[in-house]
Amino acid sequence: MITAQAFSTIEAIDRCAWNDCFADELEDWDYYRAVERAGIDGFHWRYLTLHEDGRLIAGAVAFSTAYSLDTTLQGAGKRVSQWLRRRLPGLFVIRLYALGSPVAEQCHVGTASHIAPAQRPALLAQLLHLAKQDADQLGIGLLAVKDASHRDPQWLDVCRQAGMQSMPGLPGAELPIRFASVDAYLGSLGKSTRKDLRRTLRNHGPRTEWRRSVHDLLPRMMALYEATLARSDLAFECLPAAYFCEVLAHLDERAACVLYWVGDELVAFNLVLLDGRRMIDKFFAHDLARTRQYNLYTRSWLVNVDYCIEHKLATYACGQAGYATKLRLGCSFVGHTVFFRHRNPLLNRLLGLVKMFVRPDRSDPAMAAALSEIE
Repeated sequence: MITAQAFSTIEAIDRCAWNDCFADELEDWDYYRAVERAGIDGFHWRYLTLHEDGRLIAGAVAFSTAYSLDTTLQGAGKRVSQWLRRRLPGLFVIRLYALGSPVAEQCHVGTASHIAPAQRPALLAQLLHLAKQDADQLGIGLLAVKDASHRDPQWLDVCRQAGMQSMPGLPGAELPIRFASVDAYLGSLGKSTRKDLRRTLRNHGPRTEWRRSVHDLLPRMMALYEATLARSDLAFECLPAAYFCEVLAHLDERAACVLYWVGDELVAFNLVLLDGRRMIDKFFAHDLARTRQYNLYTRSWLVNVDYCIEHKLATYACGQAGYATKLRLGCSFVGHTVFFRHRNPLLNRLLGLVKMFVRPDRSDPAMAAALSEIE
C-alpha cells in the first residue's frame, strides 16, 4: 500500500532515501537543507513523498509564496506593470503553491532507483494529486509546476493529462564541453565573438580566487549581489547572505565561490555547484563599472569553461538569463514548461488570458530565439 505525506522540512526525510530518488542531482538533500537554513523571505517549503511498506519510493520539492504575475515580464511591459503596481498595490499578486523551487534549475520530481520506468508515471500522478491536496489544505487556489524539464517527457505528460494549462518557461542554457582547450573552444565560435574573447584574454584582468568559505567577505558580496539583482527584470527571489554561506558549508567540495579581485577590491563573485560531470552556475554578481572596464562576465565565463575542460566536466550549465550573449557563446538550450491551474474555474480561465501577455518570450527576442533552438 502506498501512503502519501507532505513535510515542511527536508530534515524529516531520510537523506539517503531522498537522494536515491534523485540520483546524480547536484541539487540534492544537502542543497535543499542549505536553502531551508538560509531563511529566504516570502517562501515556505514543502516536500512531497510517497512511501510503500515504509520505504520512500517517490518525492518532489514544492513551495508556497505570494507570486507576482508580472515576474517574467521585461522591457516596456515590465515598466507598465510597475507603474500599475505603484497605483494599485497587490494588483498582480496571487497566492501560489508550486512544485519546483525558486532556487533550483528545474522542477525536481523523482522515483527510487528500484522503480521501473513503466511504474513512474503513476507515481508522478500521485505526487501531483498530493500537491493539489496540500495546496487545498493550505487554502491556496493556484497550483503550478515551475520549470518542468523537456528531458522528462513522462512528467510533462502527467501534467498535461491532469488538465493543467501550460506556457513556455525560462529555458536553461548549457555549453557542452567537447573541447581539448580554451583555444579550441574559441575556434568553435563566430568570428566576431572569437575576436572579442581573444582580446579579453590578452588584456590584463582581475585576480581570480576559488573559495569554500566567504564569511569575511559577506558585506561586499551582498552589496554586489543587491546591485546586480536591482538591474534584473527577472528576479523572483531575493537571496540572503546566509544562502551563500549555507550552500558552501553543506555541499562541501560540490560548491565553490569564484572571486574576482582588482587589487584589494572584490569586484565580482560567482557561486557554482560542481560534481564529476558538470558545473552549475548559480549566481554571478558584479560591479557594473568594473565589468565595463574588465569584461568581468566574459572573463568569468572563460574561467568556468577552462575549469570544465581541465577537470573533464561534460557540461557547463549556465542559467536562465542573458540569452543573447549565451547564443553567441555557443550554448544549447533545455526547454522548460510552466503548468498551472486555479481551482476556481473563472479565475483559471482568466489566468489563461493573462498568460498570453506574461509569457517570457513575448518581451525578449533573444529568449524567443533560444526557444526556437530547442528540439
